[in-house]
Amino acid sequence: MTHETKQILNVALIGSGGAGKTLLSEAILHAAKVTTTKGSVDAGTTVSDYLPREKATQHSFNPSFLSFSFNKKQCTIVDTPGFHDFVGRTLSVLPSVETAVLVVDATAGIDTSTLRLFAAAGSQDLCRAIIINKIDADNVDLEGLIDQIQQVVGSECLPINLPAGGGSKVIDCFGEVTEVDTDIDDVASSHEKIIDQIVEVDEELMELYLEGEEELPEESVSAAFGAALRDGHLIPIFFASAQTDVGVKEFLDTATQLFPSPLAGNHPTFTVRSAKGERELVLDQDSSKPLLGQAIKIAIDPFRGRMAVVRIHQGTLKAGSQVYVGDDRKPTKVPHIYRLVGDEQVEIKQAVAGDICALPRMETSTYNCVLHDTKGDESVRAPSVDVPTPVFGRAIRFENDNEAQKISEALQTVAIEDPSFRVVHVAALNETVIRGLGELHLREVLQGVEAQHGIKVATDIPSIEYKETITASAEGHNRHKKQTGGAGQFGEVYLRIEPMERGGGFEFVDKVVGGVIPGQFIPAVEKGVKQILDKGAISGHELQDVRVTVYDGKHHPVDSKEIAFVQAGKKAFMDAVAKARPIVMEPVVSVNMNVPSDCMGDVTGDFASMGGIVSGSTVLQDSTTDISGQVPLRELQQYHARLSSITGGKGSYTMEFSHYAAVQPQLQKELASGFVAIEED
Repeated sequence: MTHETKQILNVALIGSGGAGKTLLSEAILHAAKVTTTKGSVDAGTTVSDYLPREKATQHSFNPSFLSFSFNKKQCTIVDTPGFHDFVGRTLSVLPSVETAVLVVDATAGIDTSTLRLFAAAGSQDLCRAIIINKIDADNVDLEGLIDQIQQVVGSECLPINLPAGGGSKVIDCFGEVTEVDTDIDDVASSHEKIIDQIVEVDEELMELYLEGEEELPEESVSAAFGAALRDGHLIPIFFASAQTDVGVKEFLDTATQLFPSPLAGNHPTFTVRSAKGERELVLDQDSSKPLLGQAIKIAIDPFRGRMAVVRIHQGTLKAGSQVYVGDDRKPTKVPHIYRLVGDEQVEIKQAVAGDICALPRMETSTYNCVLHDTKGDESVRAPSVDVPTPVFGRAIRFENDNEAQKISEALQTVAIEDPSFRVVHVAALNETVIRGLGELHLREVLQGVEAQHGIKVATDIPSIEYKETITASAEGHNRHKKQTGGAGQFGEVYLRIEPMERGGGFEFVDKVVGGVIPGQFIPAVEKGVKQILDKGAISGHELQDVRVTVYDGKHHPVDSKEIAFVQAGKKAFMDAVAKARPIVMEPVVSVNMNVPSDCMGDVTGDFASMGGIVSGSTVLQDSTTDISGQVPLRELQQYHARLSSITGGKGSYTMEFSHYAAVQPQLQKELASGFVAIEED
């Protein structure tokens, strides 16, 4: 089927684990007659969850792309992982769609992590909607849930249909209004609320509405609906049961009729860099313009190579054509273009603006790189995606060098595929550490490495990456003089240091005048300073956020050498640091815990004993409480077992990096006690 950009619909299903996104995706495919039989999560027969470990655990670990035709539209539904540990993978694919739909479990409500995810979708300028799933479950309080959603998200969240018959059907309250009994509210009232909301974005429509016009122009109402979606002025709420298919066809009909195509959505802004500077480029999804695509997912197969899932934002990509990947100087041929339906790859001849497609053998592609067909002096960059910084770590244990090589290559492959996973070698600690968004995240990564590469990776608790910094300005001086017979060594350095803002890094300033330190030796002074920055001055950890200004010194016409100024710079810097009230800092993380409400007191008390600060709590509909706060990362290295003990195995937590903060004086004393300063070379 050939199609135009205006006929494309791209939607991501987001939400917490267990909300029913995968089963809803399956119900959508069944309603669109893509499948003849609806798959089951329990039986491991869904189209979305095709990995063996997804089937075994009955949870999604990766985004899955489901493309199909319905109502003369080319649709792609993106089924995303629900657990917070995989939120980075969810956020990373949102640039591929115009609309994010939050799936909420009617029996559980909306928790803090889900709320943050929905807000992140809004910050990416996506249109948003909500599906309340499992409306036919026992003892659900749908009116209470609507109130909760409107309180925590906003009054712009309004039902577009209503459940009836105890969740056995849904009644439209936006289009043709028929007054029938519903389980909550009433059709006329809900219709009035949603019309009131959308006419506010269209002055002419508002005028007709206020004049009492009974029949508003259907085309104008639809246009106002789209404008309200784009502006975030309306977040429609749908009711459904993925288990019984109630409301699924109605959602699909409404989405294909009223959700924005790539032409009508909020267009992304890329950055064009050249010798003349930078400029913004708004991509209006025009298929006739030069090609610009964005890689929103990378998948590497040991046998099939690197595949890039790409959202075409501009131009038309044809099979057999050549593209440039990022800043590559040589083009890459595109032998095949595929549309994805879970694990199935359907070959197509071309992809137009708005399409989401898969390109095999894109060996130089990386996440968020730009694919283009024009070679020139300009470089195009996609907007960065705000993915949480991975902080939960495990140190890798290697038995031998051969094993180390294999494990490192396998883990680096995962790092290319997963924007929220890192592999770092901490030189100061001589540790290779993998970092993710939680214990479940890293466990899934290691299980994937074992399944795909046949390598079992041993891990341990990693050392904490402390940092050093200074809190005051100071001056330092050193004269390095060495005479051992023959030519000697001489260099003298005066320097000044001052603290920079957190995250400022390092800045080296040369203010030497009169040639008292010849220009060829200034880099040697900086080299000596950097040796201390890397190894630390008081505890053996990286020193950061400091500005060093060299302003005076002396040299000898014969004995001055690079090594002399390296040593003088190093020791002058150590001298200054000792006077600048140095401190050791540790990583602090923001934590969100979900615990049974009757355990809240015990959990918060234990949290406080770890030096944590509780910032808020929210009681949820399922008799659990969300607790948010901040705590030093070192306290969470083995917190999973501790929380499980307090809550009887019913508690869970997620964390995100927040900032670095000074450690307690006693801990700083302990860290500094075993440190030996760098000896003279």
